Amino acid sequence: MKLLMDSFWRAAVYCLYPRVIGLSFLPLVLIVALSWLLGYFYWDLAVTWVRTWLDASSWLEVVWRWLEGIGLPQLKTVVAPLLVIFSVTPLVVAASLVAVSLLMTPALTRLVADRRFPGLERKRGGSFLFSLWWTVLSLMLALGALLLTLPMWLVPPLAMVLPACIWGWLTYRVMAFDVLAEFASAQERQTLMARHRMSLLGMGVFTGLMGAAPSLVWASGALFAAAFVILVPIAIWIYTLVFAFSSLWFAHFVLLALHQLRSEPPLDDLAGSMPLAPTSPHSSARFGNSEFKPVHDVTDVQARAAD
Repeated sequence: MKLLMDSFWRAAVYCLYPRVIGLSFLPLVLIVALSWLLGYFYWDLAVTWVRTWLDASSWLEVVWRWLEGIGLPQLKTVVAPLLVIFSVTPLVVAASLVAVSLLMTPALTRLVADRRFPGLERKRGGSFLFSLWWTVLSLMLALGALLLTLPMWLVPPLAMVLPACIWGWLTYRVMAFDVLAEFASAQERQTLMARHRMSLLGMGVFTGLMGAAPSLVWASGALFAAAFVILVPIAIWIYTLVFAFSSLWFAHFVLLALHQLRSEPPLDDLAGSMPLAPTSPHSSARFGNSEFKPVHDVTDVQARAAD
């Protein structure tokens, strides 16, 4: 817990550094450009398709009549854009995570390492291509889990828990790997991810819940069409800043854990420093007249003499 809290407040302080704030705008520029491109070519088509699907749904006619009855027929025109936005939001989050992972996490990890662990050896246990493959694979698994659990979102508690757990798992997998890729060997990475799995998963879930907050800003862009161009980039930037905080949190946590792991005595040294136990008369008869013998050499098992 001490390691968890220490890395948390250090990550929060690092988020105030001008260099970190400046880096957070780089993925924003790329994601905004991609979102604008997709919106320019496919927004009208997507909204029209969703609106056609809503009009063709017979079970929604009751809802439309009820909205007209209470004097809110204009809400019908908002439903289709909202559905498109809510459908695209997970993809934007995933794109933000990939962008931060590829563009920001290595730079932020080096920032933490240079300031806190200048003498930490870089063993480069993961290449760029392997890191990219790991990120894409984890992303595909997370999106598959989202699709499989989509019907469970109709249950109110699960609608809050399941996405947070899935995004938390994705964040933990991607961030922990990318931080360790340059500094740890493959064996050290596997050891640390196994030893601190629950703490890393908890960090991922917590940052996943933090990433859910900008959805309110994102959805407001549909309700206030005039501010759509402003609110949506703000929401994406907040997503990116949350992921930057995640990178820093994981960097502080994992690099300190790696430093502690390398400070531990090797297993051979531990085995060599095992305490010696005095021998019993029975063992002395078999091993000689030595006063002390290693613990693992003491045994009372003796082969039976042949009849």
